[in-house]
Amino acid sequence: MTDTSEVRSDDRAAHETQRTRLHRLMRYIPLIAPVLLWAVPCWVLLYTGQHWPLPVALVGTALFVLGLVAMPLAMGRGHGRRQQDWAAIIGDTLLGASWVLFTWSVLLGVLLRIALTVAGVGESQDRARIVTWAVLGTTAVLLAWGYAEARRVPRVRRLDVQLPRLGAGLDGTRVALITDTHYGPLDRARWSARVCETVNSLEADLVCHTGDIADGTAERRRAQATPLGTVRATHARVYVTGNHEYYSEAQGWVDLMDELGWEPLRNRHLLLERGGDTLVVAGVDDVTAESSGLAGHRAHLAGALNGAEPDLPVLLLAHQPKFIDRAAAAGIDLQLSGHTHGGQIWPFHHLVRLDQPALAGLSHHGTRTLLYTSRGTGFWGPPFRVFAPSEITLLVLRSPQPPTAP
Repeated sequence: MTDTSEVRSDDRAAHETQRTRLHRLMRYIPLIAPVLLWAVPCWVLLYTGQHWPLPVALVGTALFVLGLVAMPLAMGRGHGRRQQDWAAIIGDTLLGASWVLFTWSVLLGVLLRIALTVAGVGESQDRARIVTWAVLGTTAVLLAWGYAEARRVPRVRRLDVQLPRLGAGLDGTRVALITDTHYGPLDRARWSARVCETVNSLEADLVCHTGDIADGTAERRRAQATPLGTVRATHARVYVTGNHEYYSEAQGWVDLMDELGWEPLRNRHLLLERGGDTLVVAGVDDVTAESSGLAGHRAHLAGALNGAEPDLPVLLLAHQPKFIDRAAAAGIDLQLSGHTHGGQIWPFHHLVRLDQPALAGLSHHGTRTLLYTSRGTGFWGPPFRVFAPSEITLLVLRSPQPPTAP
């Protein structure tokens, strides 16, 4: 017979080993990634048999070199000490554009070239030039579409979620979820107001924001965040910190959300009572909070549940899906998270899955715990969303018990 505790221990050890390797790799990515993102497309588009005229090759190479130099410099000025928004916009846009160009240079540079060769289309030079124009055309279309997707008001994603311990009186409770709004260098105050109008149209009992409100301090992004004060909920508006708050004076964001009428659930809970039944709504600080050095900030689930009756169903807000291991061990009924952006720009989701147990949607963990991971309401950095649409989520909680007759 296999000892299941040993199997779980081996699984945890393997997961920790994978995570350690990932963290080691992450140290070198800032040095290696820019070179790969610009050098690979340059080689594929200009020097794999196209035989472009010398002026075309020289101008093309100069543009790739300019991108390679400008992107890290702009991102450094935009996201470093200087925090210059214009530089962040340039750097982030170049990052997104280079990622899409790199991806399709690799895919079409291999697959399309093979297909053209098998089909016997043209000479070698003709096939090489077809690949170049196909990559450039695909990249242009995806960037235009991705920009429109990133800047639009998200569509509402609606789903019913049955919780076995939910009382009949709470059946039909409407929970609206927004997350990862990432107010930042691009002024999105009007977008923010329209998002809040959409949330209000849902007539939710509970509205949740699971962190990463903005990139920048509360003082700096106040104008974009202020519309959050107009959000309406029948019972409560609740908020937990994300990792990006801890890059930008997290306590300032906690204070601003409190000022705007939201309940910051910093390792505590409140009770939502409806139809004679009760739901515990708990929240924890982001898992990065303790390493931020801010006094009193840490993810503390036991503190969040302190004083709650153990038989009551629990809805937990935790920014990162990876908190689900602790939530499942504690028997949480439903955890709401964001953080992943659904990958934001395909195929980045493969890298996200190395760090998180879920990418998007509803998933089961442990004996009774459900996790809902939102793809996020806004975008981080590059103003593009490619095959990873943003969302405002409406979860309707369902009870397995028949409703009580009036």
